[in-house]
Amino acid sequence: MEIRAAQVMRCLASAIAATYRLPTARLSRCPRYIQPQNLTQNLTSVSEFFLLGLSDDAELQPLLCVLFLYMYLVTMLGNLLIILAVTSDPHLHTPMYFFLSNLSLADIGFVSTTVPKMIVNILTHSRVISYGGCLTQMSFLILFGCMDGMLLSMMAYDRFVAICHPLHYPVIMNPHLCFSLVFVSFFGSLMDSQVHNLIVLQLTCFKDVEIYNYFCDPSLFLKLACSDTFTNNIILYFSGAIFAFVLVSGIFFSYYKSISSILRVPSSGGRYKAFSTCGSHLTVVCLYYGTGLGMYLSSAISQSPRKDSLASVIYTVVTPMLNPFIYSLRNQDIKRALCRFLNKTI
Repeated sequence: MEIRAAQVMRCLASAIAATYRLPTARLSRCPRYIQPQNLTQNLTSVSEFFLLGLSDDAELQPLLCVLFLYMYLVTMLGNLLIILAVTSDPHLHTPMYFFLSNLSLADIGFVSTTVPKMIVNILTHSRVISYGGCLTQMSFLILFGCMDGMLLSMMAYDRFVAICHPLHYPVIMNPHLCFSLVFVSFFGSLMDSQVHNLIVLQLTCFKDVEIYNYFCDPSLFLKLACSDTFTNNIILYFSGAIFAFVLVSGIFFSYYKSISSILRVPSSGGRYKAFSTCGSHLTVVCLYYGTGLGMYLSSAISQSPRKDSLASVIYTVVTPMLNPFIYSLRNQDIKRALCRFLNKTI
């Protein structure tokens, strides 16, 4: 006797459909049981998912809430101070600090995509996120994450021009080029986020609705699919590897040329000054790509979802929080600009 599947629900949010002009997705749960005659049970509609967070322990939830709220506020305050210092001080209206302020802006967007949702979930004792909300969160997370990587590459190029071609620096790094580079970083990041969205939108059937993280991770989302996602995973990791390889190659080449030029400087004071301008940026580059690589390797190799979520905390929360401290503590121009700004304000 033939059993027909129940009608599935339309669950793509209207805001996402209007923004990306994508067709409405038909989502359902995988058949729970397959009879010998290839007959299936009724399919259950899927319109929302559950973010399981970092721990199921109820006693840890208040501590996690306070901890993440503290890190979020520190991240927001630190990056906002960097932006205000750069915009308020005419001495910092240079390409390097222009890129730094945009990096701080991207970090604010990056951390604001995930942490507020986690805090609200803990306070309301709810772990539900809609399908449309999950897509939106993934889009902005990838957008701001890719912008971070591209802006770091452009800052490396800026240091390369400043060290290797100091006389032509004002001509090469003109305002038009700087604005164009920031636009390219935004447009390229937007394209990358849409590639991830299109991959996820191919999935119409899920075997589970529980995501073992505090945000919608594309790699974890693919693991929930009923169908074979080998091709999707290959596309996802291959595009990410190509994207990272191009950016890291640009950074490596820029610093290879820069360090070669610095070593030819005769005075030790000149070498120290040149190295000090690159030290903060190199620290942020190593932190960003090191934690990002660790998160993706952990999701690909590790069999423990909880360990994956802990690795993602370092990449999505700790790194944006540390960036303002790294740049302000090792940069005298930022320190002086912050002091002048705070003196004017207070």
